Amino acid sequence: MLVYQDLLTGDELLSDSFPYKELENGMLWEVQGKWVVQGAVDVNIGANPSAEGGGEDEGVDDQAVKVVDIVDTFRLQEQPAFDKKQFVTFIKRYIKNLTPKLEGEAQDAFKKNIESATKFLLPKLKDFQFFVGESMSDDSALVFAYYKDGSADPTFLYLAPGLKEIKC
Repeated sequence: MLVYQDLLTGDELLSDSFPYKELENGMLWEVQGKWVVQGAVDVNIGANPSAEGGGEDEGVDDQAVKVVDIVDTFRLQEQPAFDKKQFVTFIKRYIKNLTPKLEGEAQDAFKKNIESATKFLLPKLKDFQFFVGESMSDDSALVFAYYKDGSADPTFLYLAPGLKEIKC
């Protein structure tokens, strides 16, 4: 199994169990998330509660919760929305912090293609939910989530150069 960590913070953001599609010359990875239900599992063990002296009001008050699989699996933390000015400030700082961590061709490709990735993201800002890794570091990568064309499940965008592949 492969896990993808934020190169700057080490937070786990993605794994190979969630297939991705490359966008903008590989600068962005698009990953499809889905809503899943957690909790409130009804297990029938064949016992008759009324014969056992139990009633409907006894037992654990389990509540089913709907969560997005990627957000829950990697414990992503939602951040307040960014306006254009805040996003540009973030991306400049992110580029400044990430560039020295990249080597050779990866650094050259990043410098060459990050502008087109940024231009791809800017018009969608109002539709995004913003997430960071579990550490909630100011320097961490952002994960962008939005709903494509009326889809019931969110699509996530990752800045691929900021991810480090770890074999588990």
